[in-house]
Amino acid sequence: DDYVAFPLPLIGGRLGGVGLNPNGPGITLNLLSQRTLPGQQGGTTFQFGPAFRIRNDRNARISDEVVEAAGKLDVAAEVGANVGVSFPRVLNRFDSLTLSTQVRWDILGAHGGMLIEPNIGYTTPLGRAWLMNLQVGMQFVDDEFADYYFSVSPDQATASGLPQFRADGGLNSAGTTAIVNYDLSGNSLDGGFSIYAVLGYSRLFGDAQDTPYTSIRGRADQFLGGVGVGYTF
Repeated sequence: DDYVAFPLPLIGGRLGGVGLNPNGPGITLNLLSQRTLPGQQGGTTFQFGPAFRIRNDRNARISDEVVEAAGKLDVAAEVGANVGVSFPRVLNRFDSLTLSTQVRWDILGAHGGMLIEPNIGYTTPLGRAWLMNLQVGMQFVDDEFADYYFSVSPDQATASGLPQFRADGGLNSAGTTAIVNYDLSGNSLDGGFSIYAVLGYSRLFGDAQDTPYTSIRGRADQFLGGVGVGYTF
């Protein structure tokens, strides 16, 4: 399962003056979103708003029969806040650098823990229709999160044959993602439909790396790739 998430700021928009951005299987809202006219870019801007994400790790289809024998886990609903600041015109007239941090807590009582996800993003045009976004992020988790997803209890060890393991929190993962977006109208300033490609790499650390689920049945290095259709409004 993938335990690090990166938002996709190229696919989103504003509704009723509130900024909307995907957050994995969830969403973040920016209550400080500002509208800029095409071709214009303001000064430093700030982000603040609620963040929501559904986490169904080891709940749906589990491809590894040993991990499946350890049992499925409950779905978590994580709610929290996202704060950030964006600096325009870092290397050219139309780019921006964004520093943000997201904090979320599980409200369904699945893992019952907390996550902190700092992120650095850089967005720049590659032409009138092309945009590129580069992101580097980390994920820190508390003991409750780590214990729920990475510990192997005596019952789970008996059912799966994996050795028992007790996980603690800390740095859970770090990674980088590149997103290249092509606006189908030929003008990335006017919104609308676009197609994009995503390529990413992340690595698990600490007990997320050492747990038998990873060290015996999985791998610490994780790769992400895909294409999709987006709409900006």
